[in-house]
Amino acid sequence: MESLLPLSLFAFVSSITPGPNNIMLTSSGIRFGFMRCIPHMLGVVSGFGVMLALYAAGIGSLIVAMPVLHIILKTIGSAYLVYLAWQLRSMAFSRSDDDNGHPMSFIGAALFQFANPKAWVMAVTGASAFLPPMQPIWFAIAVFCLLFSVINLPCLSIWAATGAILRRYLTQPKWRRLFCAIMIILTLYSAVAVWS
Repeated sequence: MESLLPLSLFAFVSSITPGPNNIMLTSSGIRFGFMRCIPHMLGVVSGFGVMLALYAAGIGSLIVAMPVLHIILKTIGSAYLVYLAWQLRSMAFSRSDDDNGHPMSFIGAALFQFANPKAWVMAVTGASAFLPPMQPIWFAIAVFCLLFSVINLPCLSIWAATGAILRRYLTQPKWRRLFCAIMIILTLYSAVAVWS
């Protein structure tokens, strides 16, 4: 059980720090409010849980060993982040109450985890360094994924709630544009960081 503390700390630090999921959830919180972000958050947790299980079972090392597949995933991830940055640009010039878009769906958020560069790093590091030394191995993988998911969901909720709170303060166009510019820069930085 002592092995669960380092895993818990890793899960918390990697989940709470900025990354594509957290940036998208903050933006969605601003555009749609907290409640409409719940399917997006649950999709992130579910998709990432599946990714963790695959890595812990050893399938992830096959993907890392295939450079072509790794490049394809990086390309899809960075292209999607550039697309998100473009979408954020339109938020800067629209009134949030007139926004008739919709937040990312459960399925979309779950699938995005397989193209999310930060999720890949978290899964590789977590599975290789923090998998609990328990037997049978399927039980260790289940504990690993469950603990990570239980920690991940509140961290994602904080980012979505922050966006929902900021929504009230971004009614003035100049502040909304400034915030969107910062979010666009962070999103584009994430797209470039995939390749470093």
